[in-house]
Amino acid sequence: MKDTYLSSIIKQFEYYKNLGDQTISQLTIDELKNEFVKDTNSIAIIIKHIVGNMLSRWTNLLIEDGEKEWRQRDKEFEDTFDSKEELLNYWDKGWQCLFYALQPLNDKDLNQIVYIRNQGHTVTEAINRQLAHYAYHIGQLVFLGKLTKGKNWKSLSIPKGESIIYNKKKFKQQKGIRHFTDDL
Repeated sequence: MKDTYLSSIIKQFEYYKNLGDQTISQLTIDELKNEFVKDTNSIAIIIKHIVGNMLSRWTNLLIEDGEKEWRQRDKEFEDTFDSKEELLNYWDKGWQCLFYALQPLNDKDLNQIVYIRNQGHTVTEAINRQLAHYAYHIGQLVFLGKLTKGKNWKSLSIPKGESIIYNKKKFKQQKGIRHFTDDL
């Protein structure tokens, strides 16, 4: 399974990190901190929440509850970033924690029980829970980035009107087993 589930899930997380990276790269710190409507979350706040969650969930994954006593979740919704560099460093810190926890896992670990707020999950279930959570929020980042940049947005997927061209390119490739991110 190491060559299937674990390698696939790492590629999935890398894909979502890349979507976030590409979104962040297109925006200024002011754009990252912008709230479209009062009392909604800016991209910066969503990033702060994602990273807070990552640090809590992935630190000592196999031996401690995923909701750490030191986590201050409510403060994740307060924007404290002074620069884009600070935001990027924090973003990378969360992803480093995640990948550091995933890299050494093996098949035997996947059925081990871990806890999040005293609720038991197999490691596989916990990983899937976090993948869904991050995909949800990174989708928000991308959408807000696209709204912010408007016509200046650089598409992160198949641009409108280019599906036929994209599919022709894909179907020219030899049939084979590969992860969809291998071509990105």
